[in-house]
Amino acid sequence: MSCANRNTFVLLLLFIGLCPSQAQQPEKMFYTIDNEQCFQSFKLHVRSIDIVGPQSYKMDAHGALWGSVDRRIIELAAANNVKVMPLVLNAGFDQPGFHALLQDSLSRARAVGNMLRVCRENKYYGLQFDFENILVKDRDLFTDFYRQTASVLHANGFAISIAVVPRTGDNIGPTEYHKWIYEYWRGAYDYKALGEIGDFISLMTYDQHTHRTTPGPVAGIPWMEAVIQFVLKGVPPAKISIGIPFYSYRWQPSYQNNVAHVWGRSLDYAEARGLAERFGATWQWDDREKVSFTVYPNEYLNEYLYLEDARSFIAKFALVKKYRFRGISVWRLGHEDPEVWQHLNSTK
Repeated sequence: MSCANRNTFVLLLLFIGLCPSQAQQPEKMFYTIDNEQCFQSFKLHVRSIDIVGPQSYKMDAHGALWGSVDRRIIELAAANNVKVMPLVLNAGFDQPGFHALLQDSLSRARAVGNMLRVCRENKYYGLQFDFENILVKDRDLFTDFYRQTASVLHANGFAISIAVVPRTGDNIGPTEYHKWIYEYWRGAYDYKALGEIGDFISLMTYDQHTHRTTPGPVAGIPWMEAVIQFVLKGVPPAKISIGIPFYSYRWQPSYQNNVAHVWGRSLDYAEARGLAERFGATWQWDDREKVSFTVYPNEYLNEYLYLEDARSFIAKFALVKKYRFRGISVWRLGHEDPEVWQHLNSTK
């Protein structure tokens, strides 16, 4: 093939989107916490990961920052061209403390200086904000704090992103629970402004049902799409990394602090499967929510399990292609059905 013909052929491939070297693969970010289960999963699957997000740094009301990233993660990431983007959170998701930080310009400046310092000292790719339990009335102050931090980190060559709690709209909802979760958790995120300021948003499209709610999917597809469609009104898909859960959930009767109530908690794939086996439970597939679940009696009282496995992961991952998102942000390594990696590796 002549040089001229070859160039024409390459241009044609680019035009029709078939050139393999130009294929844009979804960016895969995976979260870790400081435990061995997370590290071993990271070690085993490091070549399938683009960004690792250790939930490592905590901040107090005065802008003090403490924490560290497992050196083994840093070394493995460097050897495999994985970007390290640690999370910074308000310690204990302390709402009054974070409100005090946002109100104090000196504390904010101290916080920004500390975040820049840890990026420089550790040569991170950047940082991700993971501030939660924020009063809705602090929305503008929070956005300004993110803008202030982004300006400094960007000027020094570091990236910044933000994990945001999801909502399906700005209508509070029909119950006292809906009012509470909007005012204290969901309403403080100005998606449009945050999307414009940072490099990307990790949209936490999980925790649809939690220990505070009735049993249900961790992240059912209809709910995920409702969240997505609302966020897309202000944020372009190229700046959105959708959240996918690796964890499952169990609800059971409980007794705590002299009060009997129903309690839910997260658990990993192996524990969820083990519980179902222990009680002889039969899994059912909910084709609307795209998730497996089971209800089984424990001494004549029903317990509920919702399972996140490879099948539900594939259904969620398909949303990336459907909406042309930047990629995925997965909470967290070590909780997964091992078969998810076969799917991820096959998408390369």
